[in-house]
Amino acid sequence: MAGVLESTEQVECMQKEELSAFSTTTLRRCRDQNKEASTFSQRAEEASAAQYFQLYGGISKLQNMMHDIVRTATYHIAILQNRTDFKDKVVLDVGCGSGMLSFFAVQARARRVYALEASSAAPYAEILVKNNHPSDKIIVLPGKIEEISLPEAADVIVSEPVGYMLFNERILESYLHCKKRLKSNGMMFPVFSDIHLAPFSEEQLYMELYSRANFWCQQCFCGVHLSSLRGTAVDKYFRQPILVSVRCSYRLSARVVSSFLFLCRVEIPFVFHMAQPDLLIHGLDFWFEVAFVGSLYVVWLSTAHTELLTHWYQVRGLLQTPLFAKEGETLSQGKYCL
Repeated sequence: MAGVLESTEQVECMQKEELSAFSTTTLRRCRDQNKEASTFSQRAEEASAAQYFQLYGGISKLQNMMHDIVRTATYHIAILQNRTDFKDKVVLDVGCGSGMLSFFAVQARARRVYALEASSAAPYAEILVKNNHPSDKIIVLPGKIEEISLPEAADVIVSEPVGYMLFNERILESYLHCKKRLKSNGMMFPVFSDIHLAPFSEEQLYMELYSRANFWCQQCFCGVHLSSLRGTAVDKYFRQPILVSVRCSYRLSARVVSSFLFLCRVEIPFVFHMAQPDLLIHGLDFWFEVAFVGSLYVVWLSTAHTELLTHWYQVRGLLQTPLFAKEGETLSQGKYCL
């Protein structure tokens, strides 16, 4: 019996040594970046990218996202309910943050997970991996997907590639770049999305923005005339989308839904048929849904106002000059486009 135990311990020790050697070689190979400028550096401003990665490298930001129970639970359910897509597979987790999606993949019996993180959150993921004992499965790789090479192609790519109003933060571009790391029959989690748009009328919100801008109407602020900046203030306030929790909304038409795969060009044409009595249109509401299409189940993550609130909220884009629309009229791209 003692001999069997000793033999088992020797095997485990050899496996750990082999994994350690593999991990060291993998990290060295993956960190050898291309000498040419990466596609990321070509499309992103250096200062903007640095600010973004600093924000998402904070432990409070990680906590905020993990506290979003709708987000976290939906990913967990989507992966575990489709465990056949992950069992014995190579998984690439892009923008792993705390590494939660990597842990979910391991729970679904993935053979190996490459957890990629470009921000300073990578060490946090490494600590969690070491202290939760899946270090024989998860390899944390600090760096950008555009600047790193992997020792093998992935069977499945998991990520949270969406921001406010779906497209904010331009995470989707890196997610689309991941296709190059995917096997020909590989899967992406999520794989497509619906973005919803609907015109709304809300005088109070519109006047609130104008009231903020009216601060710059003052002709004697500590002896300084401010009104020359009032027009600039109005422009800036109305160009900035507003995060809201839309619980009571006067929408003026049925929503327009634009669906697209996370594998192709994105176009959002729209036509709204006004169904409400004559009112002013103050802007558009935006929300989105993403789909995890597995072999067994399709799971949706929704940011609609009819569902539980997420950290993405809903987004409103306001018009500086409202549009008057009559019932039965059509509001189309030719007349107004965001």
